[in-house]
Amino acid sequence: MTSEVNGTGRIAARFAALKAEGRGGFVSFVTAGDPDPETSAAILAGLPAAGADIIELGMPFTDPMADGPAIQAASQRALAAGQTLRRTLDMVRTFRMKDTETPIVLMGYYNPIYIYGVEAFLRDALEAGVDGLIVVDLPPEEDEELCLPALKAGVSFIRLATPTTDDQRLPTVLKNTSGFVYYVSILGITGTRSADDAAVKDAVDRLKRHTDLPVAVGFGIKTADAVARISSLADAAVVGSAIVDRIKDGLGPDGSAGPGLVDDVLAFVKELAAGTRRSMRESAAE
Repeated sequence: MTSEVNGTGRIAARFAALKAEGRGGFVSFVTAGDPDPETSAAILAGLPAAGADIIELGMPFTDPMADGPAIQAASQRALAAGQTLRRTLDMVRTFRMKDTETPIVLMGYYNPIYIYGVEAFLRDALEAGVDGLIVVDLPPEEDEELCLPALKAGVSFIRLATPTTDDQRLPTVLKNTSGFVYYVSILGITGTRSADDAAVKDAVDRLKRHTDLPVAVGFGIKTADAVARISSLADAAVVGSAIVDRIKDGLGPDGSAGPGLVDDVLAFVKELAAGTRRSMRESAAE
């Protein structure tokens, strides 16, 4: 495995390819094990062909405090179906048997990693084919806990920047960030409001003055139109809650996956991802 810290891994290669193609990327989020391991694995396997340039795979946790109701419910469904961090790494390992190019970023909270053991987790994550981590409850002041060991191991540590991350705080946030910067476009939890395009443009421009890393924008992006707009302003658009809601909508009365759920979710992802191509065409026409 290679390290994005040195600009030679899957994440760097994917953003370089997107730049060469002249479009922003589409980042899809799903929770590992939702609604059950088999269905979740099938969705994961189908995401690249549906248009996902990068995959964020949620690590289910009992108390996902930065996430809204949709992703909270997805975590609960996954945990009830027996999902563990070890099984999440197994999902990545199975995915890598057929796809060696699509970057996978694990997103979640520190507690499951701490319980697993940082050294063992990083070793197993790297071996499974994980490219990066987003751990939302570890601030820069705690970099020695996981961020610095991850970078040393060759796993990108992707940091969140928010509308309240001012110019004084930003250098601290960006100091050990690698892979890309995830800009949270709204205040609050995931899936509750929509992003303002002008504010996103200003924020991305400001981040670009501080870093050469790609900037992906997430929170509040729910439609192909929104993907088209945001991916024209940033290096990538991230959609999570809308996809997770689509999974929920495909559940039967007993909470199990209904017929056609996987195909329906992947069709929805394809529709969202098409927004990045539309943005490219619109930019070329201007």
